[in-house]
Amino acid sequence: MSRLRCLAYVLLLVGGPAVAAEFSGKAIAVLDGDTLLVQRGGKPVKVRLAEMDAPEKAQPYGAASQKSLAELVMGQQIRVAVHAVDNYGRLIATVRVNGINANHEQVRRGMAWEYSRFHSNRELMALQREAQQAKRGLWVGENAVEPSQWRKQHSATAQYHAAASPTVAPAACGSKRRCSQMSSCEEAKRYLELCGPKSLDSDRDGIPCEKLCAGEK
Repeated sequence: MSRLRCLAYVLLLVGGPAVAAEFSGKAIAVLDGDTLLVQRGGKPVKVRLAEMDAPEKAQPYGAASQKSLAELVMGQQIRVAVHAVDNYGRLIATVRVNGINANHEQVRRGMAWEYSRFHSNRELMALQREAQQAKRGLWVGENAVEPSQWRKQHSATAQYHAAASPTVAPAACGSKRRCSQMSSCEEAKRYLELCGPKSLDSDRDGIPCEKLCAGEK
């Protein structure tokens, strides 16, 4: 997490009590080890798990972290306790499923780093130490690199993988796979993010359907 992103998150966290909310919804996609899409009121909303940071998908254990979160929440009715909205429009939240705190469970499994503000969450820190001592997940080796550092070293790779290969509940995608089936650039971007069909982004630049999204470049 860059300094600018961290500052924006902190400002929203301390300055947005009106943002605080709690709701239930179905997890329809897992984008990576700390981000998912939740069906709320008929629309997908992006939720970022609070106080932890999972490896990027191109990092070691990135795919494993995504799979771990999918095993916890995919297709389940989950409870989302919102703390803030970040500068990407994601809900920063604690997610609970079947009585399990998914944020904490990802850290306990060694699938994410504790990333609470000023490292103040003692429970999360204890879970991380437990995972380190047990050599679970990313703690198997000695050279685990935090995602914030990895992104600085691999910015182009991180940007591409951020839009690729989400784990998705099949019913959420339907049968649309071609640009001719899209009614707008927004719809094409939503399908690319949610379902990841390569046919929508043949040149792999992260922008789908060149004719519909001509103004995006």
